[in-house]
Amino acid sequence: MVTLEEISQLLYGAGKEVPGWQGTQDELIALAAKAFPGKAFCVVRQWILIDLTVNSAEKKKLNGLGLLPATLFAHEVVLDSRSRFQAGMWVRSNFGISYTENCLFETKSTVYVLLGSGLRKSASIGAAFSMKAD
Repeated sequence: MVTLEEISQLLYGAGKEVPGWQGTQDELIALAAKAFPGKAFCVVRQWILIDLTVNSAEKKKLNGLGLLPATLFAHEVVLDSRSRFQAGMWVRSNFGISYTENCLFETKSTVYVLLGSGLRKSASIGAAFSMKAD
C-alpha cells in the first residue's frame, strides 16, 4: 500500500536536479516536431522524471513491451498540442519509451517537452501511478 509520505516525498522531496530545455519554448516545440513529426506534444515545467523501482522480472517485462521503467510528472502544463490538458494543470505520463536530449520524454502517444530544469527521483510503481486526475 502506498503511503501519503511516499507521495509527498515524490512530489515535494529532494531529487537530483537535471537540465531541461534552456532555450525558447518555440525552439523546443520545433525540436519536438522535427524529432517526432505528427506526434502529440505537451510542454511542461516543474517536472519530475521518475525512475521506477522495479525488480528484474518487472524490468524484463517492461523492456519486452518496449517500455522504460520511467514515467514523468509535471506540476504545470504550459501547452498541449491537442488541448487534452489546460495550461496550469498537472500531468503524469504513462510509461516512457524514450528520453532524449534531456528535454524530450516520449510515451506511446505523446512527447513531453521539458521546459527548464527539473528533478530526477526514484519511486515505486504504486506511488508514481497513484496520482490520477478524476
